[in-house]
Amino acid sequence: MSKIQLDSLRQAIAALKIGFEEQAAHPELLTNRDGVIQRFEIAMDLSWKVCTRVLREVYGVQSGDVLTKKDIFRQAAKYQLLQDPEAWFGHYEARNDTSHIYDSAIANQTFLRAREFLIDAEALLEKLGHVT
Repeated sequence: MSKIQLDSLRQAIAALKIGFEEQAAHPELLTNRDGVIQRFEIAMDLSWKVCTRVLREVYGVQSGDVLTKKDIFRQAAKYQLLQDPEAWFGHYEARNDTSHIYDSAIANQTFLRAREFLIDAEALLEKLGHVT
């Protein structure tokens, strides 16, 4: 069994969860919303990177089979690491939108998506714990 470390991903997901708690305690502070979005970016990036590593090192998936993020999510679903790759396509699209947040409406949409992502990321982390 592979010795892929999950600590960074685990910490990023925990930080995202704490960010939501802080935002709930002080919803009037836009800095809390923005902090959640930043934590979402980090957790999303770590999620696909860890998935890529697990696919290669645990399941033997070749580099040519995972050329795009969508390929990563499809392969991860094939090995039952993710339940719904389409949801992850949306998470990644929202993560990409974070580099273009210039107005509150986009930030609010990303914030809502981050809440959905948290559920999926926690499920991913649980699955990864069984295969690494």
